[in-house]
Amino acid sequence: MGADGVENDGTAALAGATESKDLLEILEMGGFMMYPLMILSIVAVVLILFYFFTVRRNAVVSDKFMNVAETMIRQQDYMGLIVHSNTKNQSIARISEKTLDFMVRNPDTTFEEVREIAHAEGSRQAGIITHRISYLNDVGTIAPMAGLLGTVIGMIRAFMEIANGDYEGVDANKLAEGVYQALVTTASGLVIGITAVIFYSIFRARVQKYIAELEAAATHLMALLSSQFKRNGGNVPRASHSGERVAHTEASADRV
Repeated sequence: MGADGVENDGTAALAGATESKDLLEILEMGGFMMYPLMILSIVAVVLILFYFFTVRRNAVVSDKFMNVAETMIRQQDYMGLIVHSNTKNQSIARISEKTLDFMVRNPDTTFEEVREIAHAEGSRQAGIITHRISYLNDVGTIAPMAGLLGTVIGMIRAFMEIANGDYEGVDANKLAEGVYQALVTTASGLVIGITAVIFYSIFRARVQKYIAELEAAATHLMALLSSQFKRNGGNVPRASHSGERVAHTEASADRV
């Protein structure tokens, strides 16, 4: 019984090795179109890993920045907030910087104009975030098309074998090879494309959630600015050039 078990294990291992070898042989039968498909698969893996580490909430809006921004707007320390925003690589920081910089440089502006600047920059930041993940969708679109091209080339090879000889004397092996190549490239393209589209859908849902949070954060900051305009009779609030408060304000936000 022990000998039978060893024999069965050896047979299973041999069968596994044969299956692994067959898989490599199948991929090799795909022809030269397997090379661009391999490149697309590598690109898809790199993009998926890259998005997992870069598409995150703190890259769009963070509670820490919002606490600092709210405190400094209430203190009318606009120059300090501009400097602070310039040091943060967040979408909400870019919106704050552009909006406050326009407001400070144009003391005769109205709140409606300031809000338009914030809206324009917010749309630009949302577009950047959305466009960033579109490359994965492109891979999901191109991969099946590349597989289809391999299918067409394989079928051309198959029918060329028929055209170059008598119908009854066609080499069945060469004919099958062309069909084989067509099926392998099609399957490979579909696997790559489906995987890319699945992860694109995951990242798209995540991006839409973060954009919604970005819009809510920008609306909150604009409401604070609006209250400052109303207190100043509809004019641009006087800025307090106390940039030295930035470090203290940020430390207070950390404690909160």
